[in-house]
Amino acid sequence: MSERPSILIVDDEVSNIEILSAVLEEDHDIYFATSGAEALEIARTTLPDLILLDVLMPGMDGYEVCAAIKADPLIADVPVIFTTALGDQEAEVKGLMLGAIDYITKPILPIVVKARVRNHLDMKRMRDELAEMAVTDALTGLGNRRRLEKALNQETARLSRTGGQLSVIILDIDFFKKFNDLYGHTAGDRCLMMVAAALNRAVHHASDVTIRYGGEEFACVLPEIEHLEAMEIALGIRDRVQALGIPHSGSDASPYVSVSLGVATAPCLPGSQPEAWIKAADKQLYVAKAAGRNLVEGIIFDAKETLPASPAGRTIDAGGS
Repeated sequence: MSERPSILIVDDEVSNIEILSAVLEEDHDIYFATSGAEALEIARTTLPDLILLDVLMPGMDGYEVCAAIKADPLIADVPVIFTTALGDQEAEVKGLMLGAIDYITKPILPIVVKARVRNHLDMKRMRDELAEMAVTDALTGLGNRRRLEKALNQETARLSRTGGQLSVIILDIDFFKKFNDLYGHTAGDRCLMMVAAALNRAVHHASDVTIRYGGEEFACVLPEIEHLEAMEIALGIRDRVQALGIPHSGSDASPYVSVSLGVATAPCLPGSQPEAWIKAADKQLYVAKAAGRNLVEGIIFDAKETLPASPAGRTIDAGGS
């Protein structure tokens, strides 16, 4: 996968696209669209680093496209620069009020376009780095609760367009308070870091998100993962944590540190509430705990309901642990 910044150029005149592409293609990956509807679809698919958007287009004009971009959680953070032949201040103010970050007037000057694009990409990279720090757990390096909320919002919005499956796993270290009491908080922190590493090794897809949900609780957001595969991933997490061989003499579930896991899967539909996956997975986690811990419990549920409506899960035993 390319590490070069990507730019989406939107203009109904192909000649304008060709001019801008010639200026920028040496240092950037270029996508293009010739209508507002096409621009929105490509933006949602490619998630560009920057959008150069013509104002005057038939059908959806640039203002309408910009408003739609800023209203979409998936692409709202993508900076938009208007390219326009309009030179009046009123048009510029309107664009900036809609969320655009800059204006480039036509006919374009290549040196000006390159400088403004470079400056805005640099600022976006710094914003992204700060945003990543804000959603990262300092101890484990996993995402934090804020990252979980952001991932769920983005993925439910994206997948609801196609009815794609979303799975969430929530897991908890068994008897972790006893572990801290027995071995001390330094050992407890080391245990959390080792469990986080095991969690990362068990989750393979680039789009998956791993989270320290709070205290000794962790979560995984698994876009486009069916229930059976999500259950297998949860089993892999459980087995990897057991394989760490961290002694836990205070546990009633295993002589070693173990985890209990809840899995929830549902197709994303318009109107689905992101927190429904958390509620469903959390309920399954507590079922696993009540059944003896060191277990995986899963469910397929109706995301439009506050609580799971159609259980289709199973308990998987601890395999002799």
